[in-house]
Amino acid sequence: MKQMYLHRSDCGQPPLVQRGYDRKFKSSPAYRATLPDMMDVAHEAIQGANVPIQQVGIHNFKLPLKYRTKAGKTLTLETSVTGTVSLEAELKGINMSRIMRTFYEHKNGVTTGEWMGKILKGYLRKVETKDARLKIAFSYPMVRTSLRTGLEGYQFYTVAFEGVMTRDGRYRRFIHFDFVYSSACPCSAELTEHARAKRGAYGVPHSQRSKARITLEEVDGKKIWIEDVHALCLKALQTETQVMVKREDEQAFAELNGAYLKFVEDAARLLYREFDRDKRIADFRIACSHLESLHSHDAVSVICKGVKGGFSADFMDFGMLVC
Repeated sequence: MKQMYLHRSDCGQPPLVQRGYDRKFKSSPAYRATLPDMMDVAHEAIQGANVPIQQVGIHNFKLPLKYRTKAGKTLTLETSVTGTVSLEAELKGINMSRIMRTFYEHKNGVTTGEWMGKILKGYLRKVETKDARLKIAFSYPMVRTSLRTGLEGYQFYTVAFEGVMTRDGRYRRFIHFDFVYSSACPCSAELTEHARAKRGAYGVPHSQRSKARITLEEVDGKKIWIEDVHALCLKALQTETQVMVKREDEQAFAELNGAYLKFVEDAARLLYREFDRDKRIADFRIACSHLESLHSHDAVSVICKGVKGGFSADFMDFGMLVC
């Protein structure tokens, strides 16, 4: 039902304004042509400095996307999308809905590096930009088996795929992967054994839940699966946190931690060794955080492959590595 309101105009006349929603109205091409475009500098001037913007776009746009496992199964997972493009100095802004529409044109495809490249090329055409970037983040389930009883449970891994299309025509693909593990302190273990041997004092070495964030760039034409990244982390660190445990599994985990004691420096170097050996990986950066149970602060480390012009060890967002 329409409601009637009176608004006084500049000339003092009270024109009648109708407020309501006309559900029967249909827009025509001619009508749409009259709609104002606020991104057109002819209609709306640029505010602030007349300079280019390196990234502008949308963040946390969600939709279900399909992912293929290494075993050949297809999973549909809730995915958070961040899509950005560059903006030249003479342009006021972008039509952000075009980014979402481009995504929906490919929403039924299986998510791969090539699939992301198609979307980025669509960005370049529709948004009339020179650079485009896309990052999709999701929680990836893998079945993990307990150490001795054979119980199975789902472990969920924070994963993100990132694609970057540069103005010189290069397309780069990145994988971000979080691995949660236990780190038992070598110093604490030795001091506990010393107390037992010298004074017969019983002590418990300290350990803590820890996280490594791996960012890697794939070699062109070579595929590395999420399961492969996980396997490299597990081989390097050994002490992944468990999902399902009985008493014998808990005992096994204590023994496993005793066999693989590590400082945060050790964790970074162990991971470096495994990722450096894999010929499918062009470059990588590894950030580790041990959420100390002894100290009121965390122990952290960052290491990179050392490729010229590649990743640098400039990671400082350790607050994001919360387990």
